[in-house]
Amino acid sequence: MSAAPLSRRSVLLSGLALASCRPKATTPPAAPAKGAMSLRDAVDGSWRPAADKARDPWRHPLESLEFWGLKPGQTVVEFWPGAGWYTDILAPYLAANDGKLIAANLQPTDPAAIEIVEAFRRKLQANRKLYGAVEITAFGATSGPVAPAATADLVLFLRNLHNWMAAGVVEKAFRDAFAALKPGGVLGVEEHRAAPGGVQDALAADGYVDQAYAVRLAQEAGFILNKASEINANDKDSRDHPFGVWTLPPIRLTAPRGEPDDLGFDRAKYDEIGESDRMTLRFVKPA
Repeated sequence: MSAAPLSRRSVLLSGLALASCRPKATTPPAAPAKGAMSLRDAVDGSWRPAADKARDPWRHPLESLEFWGLKPGQTVVEFWPGAGWYTDILAPYLAANDGKLIAANLQPTDPAAIEIVEAFRRKLQANRKLYGAVEITAFGATSGPVAPAATADLVLFLRNLHNWMAAGVVEKAFRDAFAALKPGGVLGVEEHRAAPGGVQDALAADGYVDQAYAVRLAQEAGFILNKASEINANDKDSRDHPFGVWTLPPIRLTAPRGEPDDLGFDRAKYDEIGESDRMTLRFVKPA
């Protein structure tokens, strides 16, 4: 049994803080010449921390971004980039290929959120030649547009639906993405996938989201499901874990959030599973 539940916001921010804790690149590399960076180059980039690259076999960034249709010259909106796992691929690639990245980060309404946003900003400013002019906007309960209306080619929701469900803003996320996209633009979604046929917990307390439920949310905002992929599937994930999806790598909880690590917790079977089973979806804003 886990401890009494924390507040929505404390759970949300603690999860984001955990996801943001990773090694940083120490020496900023030189930026490639304009047009000289392929998506493969960006994924293989020397600036990406080794801990991030170690997760590529689970997150499949090259295949996922190709599936969502990332191309040179696009305007891309990445919602809630965290410490920048995907930003380290997107920003250099777009900067080198006449594109633009907009990072719709946390709405800075309290000290914890402000620090996450500022850490992300410092990361970008430390090597502007590599990352280019990433524009930071905000997404939250009372935020305005994440980008000028109908200007984005691609919007990305990367393992955040459960966070937004916990915060009560998931419907707004889809609406804001729809408003930002051009007609014919694409919304790409990666999310921890619940076992089919269950009843969706409105707060996604275990971190898993039913794929049919995610599709319905997108359709209610006006999107059309274009394609679904098994790129990020993991058949080993039973989804029955004592601390939800966060029991699995990369978070690897051994005790409920807010409690000390349980040094006697047997992690073997959870590490053997690897990262979670995930849906990978491509939606289109009707033209």
